[in-house]
Amino acid sequence: MTFSTQPKHNFSTQPKHSFLSQPHQPFFLFGVLWAIISMVIFTLSHKGIITLAVPENAFHLYSLAFIVFTQFFHGFLFTTFPRFCTSTAVPRDVYVRIVWLYQIGASLFFAGALLWNPLAWIGMSILLFAHAMAIFTLHWIYKNGQSPLKQDPYWILISHGIGIAMHTLWMIAYGLELLGITFDALSLIAPVIVNLFLIFLTFAVSQRMIPFFSHSIYFRSPYFVKSVFALLILKTLSNILMIPLAEAAVSILLSLYLLREFLRWKLPVFNSPAIVWILHLALFWLPIGLFLGALGQIIEYFAHISLLFIGMHLLVLGFLTTVLIGFGTRVTLGHSGQSPHADTLAIWLFWLTQGVVLARAALSIDTGFGGANPWIFDLTVTAWIILFGVWGWRNGKILIYGKQ
Repeated sequence: MTFSTQPKHNFSTQPKHSFLSQPHQPFFLFGVLWAIISMVIFTLSHKGIITLAVPENAFHLYSLAFIVFTQFFHGFLFTTFPRFCTSTAVPRDVYVRIVWLYQIGASLFFAGALLWNPLAWIGMSILLFAHAMAIFTLHWIYKNGQSPLKQDPYWILISHGIGIAMHTLWMIAYGLELLGITFDALSLIAPVIVNLFLIFLTFAVSQRMIPFFSHSIYFRSPYFVKSVFALLILKTLSNILMIPLAEAAVSILLSLYLLREFLRWKLPVFNSPAIVWILHLALFWLPIGLFLGALGQIIEYFAHISLLFIGMHLLVLGFLTTVLIGFGTRVTLGHSGQSPHADTLAIWLFWLTQGVVLARAALSIDTGFGGANPWIFDLTVTAWIILFGVWGWRNGKILIYGKQ
């Protein structure tokens, strides 16, 4: 008898150089598309040009957290998570289904946000199902991986688990609201999503990948990630319980702890190519954003003003978005057969990302102290749209056609 050594599913007839040939390609491209669309709709609503069928702040957070950033997360993790766990790659038919579910759900959510509340809820349900499929896929990789070291993948799954729990709670709360049962769920959900899903997940990946890209071999404490997670939980609880000074104290403590650890890694910050130093800059935005956000909370408390979530935006824009642009550029180039490098346009986009962060911080300060400069809002939004638009234009051909 003869035994075949061919795999059960033969994908040899499938195109190797196409839009769907690698998981990061569709997720990154659609992430860019929705990043622009969501910001345009939010801006039109904020200026009173259109009226949303859902609350404006809820639309802003949900669209960015569960449509834009989550798709970038999936694109990166579906590419690298199997390597973390020493497992087989995600099958093409699996991630393609998740990709299209995300686009169907996103389309219905945006249409419902503009036209009809129940349609937005249906879109959220489909997005939640796609999110669950993605996490199930990552868990399957984690469970079947052969690597004996799975601490980092474990924390990535923990963060994703928190994210989908909040996604589920949000969908339930919104459904009850449609039935006339209202309660302030967003004040509970928002800090958990930002701190324990978006920021912690980005941190969990960054503390694994950035030292690797930088060829840093400094031994990290086995309690490092656990300590950061515990302090982020304390920060989140302080926010939910509305104890701003306690949250500020935790943020300062966490920022100093992170800064000390990052300095111990001895990263070649001033002696690295641009594709790496942008990741160093992103990494240090985490302690900087925490510290400045804490100072903002203290000022808000004693001056009785509102700085429009300055700390949250410093973390999401300074840390998360900078990591996203840096990792996204590196993965896109590296998996298209090119050497990961940053040309002049890429470096310009790296600096533009910092411009978005500073413009948003200026908007918070100007508004908090009674300024009347709406052009700062316009500048922030325009910089965001240009950033993702040019990045998509720069990498669009690579993402559509795959390997060059």
